[in-house]
Amino acid sequence: MSGTDNYHFHSPLSVTPQSYIGLIFFYLCSYNLLLFLLHKSHSFSELNLTSLSMKQKKAKTGSVSLKIGDGTARFKRATVCSSTVNILMIFSVVATNLFALYAFTSLPKHYQNHIFHNTHKNISLLSEQVSAILSEIDSSQKQLAKMEKELLGYETIDISRPNIANELKLFLQHHQLPLGKDSRTGITEMVASVGHSCEKSADLLSQYMNYKVSGPCPDDWNLGQKLILRGCEPLPRRRCLAKPIPKVGLSPFPISLWKPISEKILTWSGLGCKNFECLNKKKLSRECVGCFDLANGYENQKFVKAKSKNDFLIDDVLALASGGIRIGFDIGGGSGTFAATMAERNVTVITNTLNIDAPFSEFIASRGLFPLYLSLDHRFPFYDNVFDLVHASSGLDVGSKSEKLEFLMFDIDRILRAGGLLWLDNFYCIDEEKKRTLTRLIERFGYKKLKWIVGGKIDTAFSGKSEIYLSAVLQKPARV
Repeated sequence: MSGTDNYHFHSPLSVTPQSYIGLIFFYLCSYNLLLFLLHKSHSFSELNLTSLSMKQKKAKTGSVSLKIGDGTARFKRATVCSSTVNILMIFSVVATNLFALYAFTSLPKHYQNHIFHNTHKNISLLSEQVSAILSEIDSSQKQLAKMEKELLGYETIDISRPNIANELKLFLQHHQLPLGKDSRTGITEMVASVGHSCEKSADLLSQYMNYKVSGPCPDDWNLGQKLILRGCEPLPRRRCLAKPIPKVGLSPFPISLWKPISEKILTWSGLGCKNFECLNKKKLSRECVGCFDLANGYENQKFVKAKSKNDFLIDDVLALASGGIRIGFDIGGGSGTFAATMAERNVTVITNTLNIDAPFSEFIASRGLFPLYLSLDHRFPFYDNVFDLVHASSGLDVGSKSEKLEFLMFDIDRILRAGGLLWLDNFYCIDEEKKRTLTRLIERFGYKKLKWIVGGKIDTAFSGKSEIYLSAVLQKPARV
């Protein structure tokens, strides 16, 4: 059935009772108008006669005076014509009203039913449309809430769940400022900063926040690192006291850079190896094979003696810098050997690392260097354009995801000053496509290629096969 079957259309020439009523109503209205004009015309004629009489009297006496007999108003008797017109007008008005009342109250029943049916149908249709709109709004609100939960996980952590630690509930609450609104920042409350992915690891996070307030912290650094590796970063602060480890036997700087470190001042809990002998036999990464052996291994020769054409020497790289190198940032710096070698040249380097299978952070600090305990998924906590040099190796390739590498490269570009150097040191390219992807990404930034070498070398750490590595020194342009 088509949409027009529910409605009845009448041609303008169709004859219905309403057509006759409307026609009579039109004639009566026209008749009323003619009678009204006739009555006005008659009154106007009498007014003209009176005016003419007054003009004649004025012409004779030179003045006008209106005197009506003995001072009492007298009216002429209505003429037959004017009385007839008045009676006809009254009759016509009454008849017109009666026909109008009949026209609006005596529609045929099928027309009344038709109008009532269409009105009821239209109201039902409108109600259905309103319900559909409300349903769509409700669905959109739920979808937005779901997206908000994914984007702002810490805002949507359900702290009413029974397995949530009380300390976590307290930390996540909004705390009003004691003096109201801060005039400089405009904020009125302090909100705890917790990584958005913490919601996905709420049970682990609650376990991490389950401790005795003002007491010793649990020995669970590996639990905290597990949360960080899952994207739950930064971790919430805790109101407990870290386990103290006596740092005895530390050497003064710069002797500390290469002097062997005592195993007793490091934390070995949660690690597979419990001493340096075990670590030095273990292939921790492509850049860290025997990297904890400061006396007998290759660490003290790194960056000062090349083993392949991909190995650049520190002094050669420093000579390429315009304006000198004062501070640098080392991404995935292993045991801190790059920072130590630069420190001998009066360059301060911050080393980014995590304790993956080894106590890297404590070891770097024991050498008198600055470790930054941070995953590469986190935005670097530095201001823009502050570093003269950024050094990175294969650890730059976060999870072999091109999207993550792109975000990371933009963050590196942000913290590197104009004219600063980006040193890619033996970046492992798993295949030609990886090399092309990295090359295209670097070219997007417009860096000047001061050194660029792609070559193969034997992977002594893992496969023992020849692999492709990219080494480059790039200079950041001064953009307008």
